[in-house]
Amino acid sequence: MENLIDSKSTQKFSYGLFVLTAKTFKDSGCIINTAIQVTSEPYKISIAVNKNNYTLGMILESKAFNISILSEKANFDIFKRFGFQSGKDVDKFDGYVAPTSSNGLKYIGSDMANAFISCAVDTTLDLGTHTLIIASVTEAKILSDVPSATYAYYFKNIKPKPQPKVENNGNVYTCQLCGYEYEDGKEKVPFDSLNEDWTCPLCGASKSEFKQTKKAEEVKKAKVYVCSICGYEYDESKEKVPFDELPSDWVCPLCKHPKSDFELKI
Repeated sequence: MENLIDSKSTQKFSYGLFVLTAKTFKDSGCIINTAIQVTSEPYKISIAVNKNNYTLGMILESKAFNISILSEKANFDIFKRFGFQSGKDVDKFDGYVAPTSSNGLKYIGSDMANAFISCAVDTTLDLGTHTLIIASVTEAKILSDVPSATYAYYFKNIKPKPQPKVENNGNVYTCQLCGYEYEDGKEKVPFDSLNEDWTCPLCGASKSEFKQTKKAEEVKKAKVYVCSICGYEYDESKEKVPFDELPSDWVCPLCKHPKSDFELKI
């Protein structure tokens, strides 16, 4: 039967980008793109949060959350901090100074957000992979006049551009004095293209002290898979688990779409 649904059609929506924050025994947060106004009087909004998000459990327990509306001043670090790691494993506010609203929850300041909205949960609806939350606004404040960051702006101006692939990917050269390994696949410059006065970063030995210990054909080439929804890249050379070995219920760290929405980067 013909598939009538193209998941890439979601890219045509004019998404905003938000940091959703909550608190139980600690503060945490995540990136979402599904926050909208439901009514103006009374002022209510809705959000949809993937069930795999640690922040969702905190919201369901505390019945409160903040939404920080990211502006065009937001940098990629804020997306990595709140979108590329789980609150189960790390303290997302470690080393990050954030203001606190009247409900006791943190929000993103005017350096990267143009407004924040504090909410109290009214009702929830199970949507399968996500939970829909309808909430009443308890506080709202404009932080700056900088335009809100959209998905289109994120891809064009915030998300780093893909780096060109290095030739001879997979070759490994080892310093015969200290054992330091120079891997073509991880460096921006192939070993053969390094200046002759280049030295070992570890012991200072000259380039001539290096010998090739692995050839490209001897090394399993790492692959890069790209989320067709948000553009997040899963680079096997940086991750501990090959993409094909990820569990079937694994989701994109940024937009929470399923593994099936990823495509091999050519």
